[in-house]
Amino acid sequence: MKIIMKQPAGKNTGGQSSGKVSSPPAKKKLCKALSRLLREKDFNSITTAEISKSAGANEALIYRYFKDKRGLLHHVLHDYLVLFIAEIQTDLKQTCGTINKLRHLIRAHIGMYDSNRVFAKILLLEVRNFPGYFESETYRLVKLYGQLLTDIILAGIDAGDIRDDIPSEKIRDLILGGIEHFCMAPVIFGHEIPVEIVADQLGDLILNGITPKQ
Repeated sequence: MKIIMKQPAGKNTGGQSSGKVSSPPAKKKLCKALSRLLREKDFNSITTAEISKSAGANEALIYRYFKDKRGLLHHVLHDYLVLFIAEIQTDLKQTCGTINKLRHLIRAHIGMYDSNRVFAKILLLEVRNFPGYFESETYRLVKLYGQLLTDIILAGIDAGDIRDDIPSEKIRDLILGGIEHFCMAPVIFGHEIPVEIVADQLGDLILNGITPKQ
């Protein structure tokens, strides 16, 4: 499955032939300002006044571009997701075999949580308790990422690499839930995640259970 995504905010393609329209400078600055503040503070304690001051932009622009502070949060997460999913897609094209693809996805997902704590905090801690998230473009991307994983699993079932007696969506949920469970505490408490060790442990636990017995 190919996921087609909009151009991330803050990235200019250059030239006029592409048809892309870059975001206004103030919009980019507000996104970057919130990302900076999230490295040090939780979302609820950050005010729109702080964001606008850090961005050097008028506070009213938050409501013009994003409707409210939470809309800005969704926009920041959206841009992280666009880049992350595009990178995953590129890497998977160069990876052969169902199990290798799943191991790579697990490792890359955990690695992103470890290396980009703002992304991890937003996705794991900040957005899911609010109904508006599930109506957002950001949630659509999360669902598409889940479908990307499901497609790998289904291809593995067809190839005989994965057992056919476990529903593909259950395997998908087990993988995504396992990643979040292994990473949640380090993200909350600011601890390092030993990516290779955690990815291997989780991969062994899950993949040894879903592959056919020899």
